[in-house]
Amino acid sequence: MAVSASDLVRDIEGLVTLPDVYLRINRLIEDPGSSIADIAAAVSQDPSFTVRLLRIANSALYSFPSSVDTATRAATIIGTSQLRNLALSMSVAKSFAGLPNELVSMENFWRHSLLCALAARHLAKEMRRCDPDALFTAGLLHDIGELVIFNRLPEQSSEALQRVLDSQDELPVPEAEREVLGFDHSAVGGELARQWSLPVLLQECIAHHHDIAAALKHPREAALVHIANIIALMAEVDTLDPADVPPIDPRAWEVTGLDENVVEPAMRAAQAEVAGIEKLFLDQK
Repeated sequence: MAVSASDLVRDIEGLVTLPDVYLRINRLIEDPGSSIADIAAAVSQDPSFTVRLLRIANSALYSFPSSVDTATRAATIIGTSQLRNLALSMSVAKSFAGLPNELVSMENFWRHSLLCALAARHLAKEMRRCDPDALFTAGLLHDIGELVIFNRLPEQSSEALQRVLDSQDELPVPEAEREVLGFDHSAVGGELARQWSLPVLLQECIAHHHDIAAALKHPREAALVHIANIIALMAEVDTLDPADVPPIDPRAWEVTGLDENVVEPAMRAAQAEVAGIEKLFLDQK
C-alpha cells in the first residue's frame, strides 16, 4: 500500500517528541502577557537544558563581550525570538539523537546539518534582510525528513540511496527518493514541521530547500537555505569547484541578491566554526 509523506509523520509522537521545556518556552513567547522572567523561569525548570543553553550563549556563535551566567540574562541578551529558535535547535537535535537507523552515520548527518546552519547564518548576515538565528535553525533542521524516512522506510531509503550511487548522471537524492517513494525528504520534513506547528518560515525552508520556487511566503529564506545546503556539501569535501556538488538554482541568486562571491567566505566560516558548535549542540549530557 502506498504511503504518503503525511502518513509517515502522523503518529510521530511515538518516535520523537519535542521536549517540554521547548513547548513551555514557545507557549510563553506566544503569550503577550508573559515576561522575560517567566520565560527564564521556564528554561530554569530543566537544569541540563539551562547548562547547554548557557554554554551556547557563551560560545563563538554569539561572541558576547561579557559572560552570560543566568537564563534571565540569556533571554534578555539573546532576545525571546532568538531564544525560541535556539531552544528549538537544541530540542530537535536531542530528540533525534537516539533515533535508530542503519543507513547513514548520525555524526555525518548532523555535521552536514550544522555546516548548513552555519553557512545559512553567515549568508543571512551578508544579506542583512533575514534573521541569522532563524536561518541557523532552518539550516539545522532542513534534512530532518531524511531521519524519519530512514527510520520508517529503511528498505525503500536504501534503494533510493543505491540509485544515487549507481547513476551515471549523478542522480540527485531528492529525485531518487521521489522515484522510489513518490515523495522526498523535504516533503516529509515539511509535514513534520507543520505537525509541530513550527513557524511558517521554518516550514517553508524545510519543505522547499530543493524547490525554492514553491516557497511563497519566505522565498528569500528558502533560497538562503538552498544555497547553504550546497555550501555545506562543498565544505564536507573541501572543494570550491561547482562541478563537485549539485548545482545552485540560479533563482536563488535572483531572490537573495547575492552572487557566487559569497560561497568561499561562507564555506570557510562554516568549516572553522563547526567543530566547536558540534560539541555544544550534539553533546547531550
